[in-house]
Amino acid sequence: MKAIGVIPARWGSTRFEGKILALLNGRPMIEHVWRQVKKAKLLEDVIIACDDERILKAAKDFGAKAVMTAKDHESGTDRIAEAAANVDVDVVVNIQGDEPLIDPRVIDSLADALLKDKTLSMATVIKRLANEEDLKNPNVVKAVVDQHKNALYFSRSPIPYNRAGKSFGQSVYYKHLGLYAYRKVFLLGFKKLPVSLLEAAEKLEQLRVLDAGYKIRTIETDHETIGVDTPEDLVRVQALLKGK
Repeated sequence: MKAIGVIPARWGSTRFEGKILALLNGRPMIEHVWRQVKKAKLLEDVIIACDDERILKAAKDFGAKAVMTAKDHESGTDRIAEAAANVDVDVVVNIQGDEPLIDPRVIDSLADALLKDKTLSMATVIKRLANEEDLKNPNVVKAVVDQHKNALYFSRSPIPYNRAGKSFGQSVYYKHLGLYAYRKVFLLGFKKLPVSLLEAAEKLEQLRVLDAGYKIRTIETDHETIGVDTPEDLVRVQALLKGK
């Protein structure tokens, strides 16, 4: 296969345990994510990588392909690497299991970048920041890119620094969306890369890739993704789904 999607689905969550099976319109959140991902035209298969039997059962009940993975993975990247290890595929797209409004066109654009450019090992998604509060929020990761849209750096701090004193609307800032595509051979080797000082400082694993000298191509989108991190986020997404 050329490209597949893998959705890491973890039961534990500091702020919202079991959120992956929280109900939205009578269906578990992970089902909404899966249904959106299945609309992507370039993915030949979609796998849910579970760490809990409750998630595995729910996924199979609504017809998804699901596999059990180790509970002790430190990141979603490690989890999807295990799920994809024995799959004959070139490109693996990592889709967050807590974003039920994910746009399948964004997934396709990400997969397409690696399918068309065989020199790329990894790609991710960015979006222009729409408000100044997000620029200052350390939970919103900022990205700086070069003229070819390759990532230069990711940070929780406001970057680039506005020394010229321009107003927010006069400058361009990007936020990083947690959606990745990897060439499978690179994904399997990712865990072998040493944790870098930059990654340890910012708590951003993509910095391990840049620090090791690899390129990360960024794909710009204007679609806003909404992750569910708290019960309040779930209420917000529920309202948006009803609006649709």
